[in-house]
Amino acid sequence: MKKLWIITLLMAGLMGCSPSEEELVQEGINQMDAQNWKGAITLFDRALEINPTNGTALNAKGAALFQEEKFEEAVPVFTAAIDADSASYKAWFNRGNANLKLENFKNAVSDYNMASRLDPTQTDIYYNRGLALLGLEEYEDSLLDFDKALQVEPNQALVHFNRGKALLGNNDPGNAMKALTDAINLDGKNAAAYYLLGVTRMSALGESEKEEGCADLKMALQLGYTEAKTWIDDFCE
Repeated sequence: MKKLWIITLLMAGLMGCSPSEEELVQEGINQMDAQNWKGAITLFDRALEINPTNGTALNAKGAALFQEEKFEEAVPVFTAAIDADSASYKAWFNRGNANLKLENFKNAVSDYNMASRLDPTQTDIYYNRGLALLGLEEYEDSLLDFDKALQVEPNQALVHFNRGKALLGNNDPGNAMKALTDAINLDGKNAAAYYLLGVTRMSALGESEKEEGCADLKMALQLGYTEAKTWIDDFCE
């Protein structure tokens, strides 16, 4: 009887050592902080074995898959997170980001719209939704979102750059050049911005801006934007 009692105590001790659902999720988050995405996914999967509807674990697993650039795998995981907790903006926003990477722009806009409705204070949504609208060639709507993003933080080089692209799509080269110049002033290594600025100067303004346009194109090439070479060879030599 004593031996059986000891075995029972040992089994109880072993069971007590098993990490809880919450502990597994927290350790998974710790692994994400250390950029150990695979280790994090393993821990989230263990938590989901205990509770398949743990919205935090599902959303975090999707985020880890996103970091591994497994965007197609991430989408259904974020969908499951939404099913588990549809009132949280996070999984909607994250699924929008995965759809954006997959160039499923219409789905991305829909996800961002829902995320924004659930938590209007999350200003990161503006820029990302602007990118999705830009992908849909909805230039005026994308400009509205880029402008909202800049109201929150004016010194965002990528927002100015993509705003310039939207202005070009909206047939507004003058303001596009200003936006691209703002992008370059904030990030002097943005080769694509130099390229678009040079091309726009020469296309929209012709000979009057040829010298400056060629200088922009040469800087783009110097920074590694090889498409600039064709323009330089044709118009600047």
